[in-house]
Amino acid sequence: MTYQEIERYISEIPKFTKKHSLSHTKRFLEILQIPQGKMKILHVAGTNGKGSVCAYLDAMLRSEGKRTGLFISPHLVKMNERIMIDGVPVSDEVFSEVFTQTLGAVKQMEAEGLEHPTFFEFLFGMGMLAFSQAEAEYVILETGLGGRLDATNSFEHPFLSVITSIGLDHTEILGDTIEKIAGEKAGIIKKGVPVFFDGSDERSSRVIEETAENVEAPWYKMEKDALKIQEITDKHIAFSILDEYDNNTVWQVASTGIYQVMNAALAIRAMRYTFGDKAEICKWQKVVASVKWQGRMEEVLPGVIFDGAHNLAAIREFTKSIRLQREAEGEIHPLIILFSAVADKDYSHMIELLCRESKADAYVIAKVDNKRGAQADTLAALFRKYTDRPVYREDTLADAFTRALNEKGSEGKLYCLGSLYLVGELKELIGG
Repeated sequence: MTYQEIERYISEIPKFTKKHSLSHTKRFLEILQIPQGKMKILHVAGTNGKGSVCAYLDAMLRSEGKRTGLFISPHLVKMNERIMIDGVPVSDEVFSEVFTQTLGAVKQMEAEGLEHPTFFEFLFGMGMLAFSQAEAEYVILETGLGGRLDATNSFEHPFLSVITSIGLDHTEILGDTIEKIAGEKAGIIKKGVPVFFDGSDERSSRVIEETAENVEAPWYKMEKDALKIQEITDKHIAFSILDEYDNNTVWQVASTGIYQVMNAALAIRAMRYTFGDKAEICKWQKVVASVKWQGRMEEVLPGVIFDGAHNLAAIREFTKSIRLQREAEGEIHPLIILFSAVADKDYSHMIELLCRESKADAYVIAKVDNKRGAQADTLAALFRKYTDRPVYREDTLADAFTRALNEKGSEGKLYCLGSLYLVGELKELIGG
């Protein structure tokens, strides 16, 4: 099969199968000959920030000379992005090779009377096979949805676990309260395996702590009060971690997203545990400062920033970042927002918050080219309900981006957010 045929096959999997049990995934991994315990698994769950934490962990591990595998979702432009070895997406050739082997394993499963893995499960199997064949020492797994029943939770003895911020998202599946969602995320905690988590919310923290104590897992909470912002510019944020390890080290993230401070701090704390006295802090400072994660307050062109904020909690962090940057750097004019969303998100409250807190000079709306995309007319009507600023609704994303750039001019800033599908399509539009 050609690469294009492989991509098409994987994309069509949702048409003929459904999510399976962890025992199903474990059998899948057995047939693929992925042994439990061979690789050190770093398992990351949470509502927002998972991908960024994974990126920081991966970068610090590689700086220590470790061979790494990184499994993330979703991809923005190309499926290969989901499977990275030593920080680089696997080549089309490797992707095709592990697909062929994985498909062979699926045929054996079906011969045993087991159903075909889902889209996510299939790619997870491909990733683990690629990591095993590359002899990765550390493998960082980002959960797809939730945690307790996620395919990535099929490893019984991970090296450590990380739980990022928790908010209301996928409530129809994970539950309609912070506590219920936290319970699903905390399902990745294993007996005796240390867990590091964002302790900003008392409700989720309580659930995570109780879960960890019930299975005798050491837990380490990173609280907001332990993070001190030293400097905010239009390119980076400098901060310190006030804990028993040091109060004087100044860290820096190459982002204006205030949420990246907690994400970086969680990764740093987990790596301190991993390397102990051998930690080379000076080296890690440079590494953390160099990490740029696609679609997370990513400046892709001068004054043009892509952010993957796609739920209410993420929009809240986005508007907080804008406010803090204004306080540090002064007002930004014109400030333009290009927005789109998928239909199953709480986009009404997202738009209300965005209009109230961002105080943009204009909003540009389009529909993402995806069957899940919310209608542009619906989104535009909500913006007009919540703001008296100009709202432009365009027929295509290309037209919307052109309009937004014209509104931004040479001195303003354009933020594109609301969906990772939007970010991916915009990246294809601009060629990267």
